Amino acid sequence: MIDEQLARVGSPGRTVVMGVINATPDSFSDGGRFASIDAAIAHGRELVDQGADIVDVGGESTRPGAGRVDTDEELRRVIPIIAGLADDGIPVSVDTTRAVVASAAVDAGACVINDVSGGLADSQMFPAVAELGVPIVLMHWRAPSDQMDTFTHYDDVVADVCVALAKRRDAAVEAGIPLDRIVLDPGLGFAKLAHHNWALLHELPALLALGRPVLIGASRKRFLGAALSDAGGTARDVAHRDAATHAVSALAAANGAWGVRVHDVVGTLDAVRVAQAWREGGTW
Repeated sequence: MIDEQLARVGSPGRTVVMGVINATPDSFSDGGRFASIDAAIAHGRELVDQGADIVDVGGESTRPGAGRVDTDEELRRVIPIIAGLADDGIPVSVDTTRAVVASAAVDAGACVINDVSGGLADSQMFPAVAELGVPIVLMHWRAPSDQMDTFTHYDDVVADVCVALAKRRDAAVEAGIPLDRIVLDPGLGFAKLAHHNWALLHELPALLALGRPVLIGASRKRFLGAALSDAGGTARDVAHRDAATHAVSALAAANGAWGVRVHDVVGTLDAVRVAQAWREGGTW
């Protein structure tokens, strides 16, 4: 079951396409192209024109090794963008681990909170979201970005991630967030080696068995570059990973993912539409 607010974003008759805006100077995927407010708002409009169902705005890089920015800087980066897009009637989620940013974002018009820490980075996040009355995406997370590559040991990555996500789901409900407002994300690339990410994608049904919609964020990530390495072992450059992202999006959609979080909307939308037609088998 999906909350009415989430359904307004997440019921287009196919897997939801979440377009990414990194309002940061140090994003791994776009190198700060949308760090200015005007550029970010223009890009958000473009993403929606291309077919994105929701635009995810983040003001703090979560690339491997990235340090934190202070709260005031994060607010300065994201709130004007969210307000500008929301004023246009565009559904916006905010990518943040801070309760104060989440609250300000909702005041500015955001309709979903996307917390890559699953509520672990800020003990006030769950109470705040319960008060705000909006859906939340809870991602699997073990440590901040500048530490996460030292937390890549798993006994069984699929089982371990499922247990951890179930605990975050239950903690959110205990804090007053209705179950039907929770989306889960396995956190591809976060404290995970390449084979961990592929295992999680392969076992998407295990994630779906947790009883909540699942968001997949594979776009342009390191494990895709590694899978596309050339004969000499050099990973595919980040600028040339969109076709692989589209393939993952299609497979995730065909296997029941609620949404995919991506940088390139046009190819992704084609991919999830094809996946939907495949699933329906010509019955529409």
